Amino acid sequence: MHSHYLIHKPYGYLSQFVNNGPKQGKKKLLGELHDFPEGTMAIGRLDEPSEGLLLLTTDGMMSEMVRGKKVEKEYFAQVDGLVNQEAIRKMEEGVEIGFHGKKYVTKPCAVCIINDPKFPNRTQKIRDPKHGPTSWISITLKEGKFRQVRKMTATVGFPTLRLVRVRIGNYKMEKFTSGEVLPLKEIEV
Repeated sequence: MHSHYLIHKPYGYLSQFVNNGPKQGKKKLLGELHDFPEGTMAIGRLDEPSEGLLLLTTDGMMSEMVRGKKVEKEYFAQVDGLVNQEAIRKMEEGVEIGFHGKKYVTKPCAVCIINDPKFPNRTQKIRDPKHGPTSWISITLKEGKFRQVRKMTATVGFPTLRLVRVRIGNYKMEKFTSGEVLPLKEIEV
């Protein structure tokens, strides 16, 4: 019998259970949030400064199936500056980013400007408001290259300051709090 979980990954955590990097012991890992069974793995990842929904499973075939189905993932990104429609259009059509030392053009996706979602403050301040305005966008992808959203917004001139994944397929963050772990009977995407 396999175990499945939906978690709200907090800012500052790695999307893994073991740290083999140079700063072992200094990084926060998912295992600190809950007593997960041995063999639990993240389906996809969020980088250390990113927050939001993450699916976990002990079923490797389920992990491959979810990633293979190109499930929609929606992110809310707070970007530096007042994003404009030209930048939105470019991201929707696909922009060139670096991936594994090569150039890659992102697939078309849904992007729109949104109101401030009023997320709780995170543990580290984003930046001082005197450095200028920020804006929020929603980006919905069916792919997930390494740091893709951050690279896309930077390419069009609006670097990401805060990134929160708010939806994976049918799973939505809604009132899910940072660090919360929800056991699932099965994963339905």
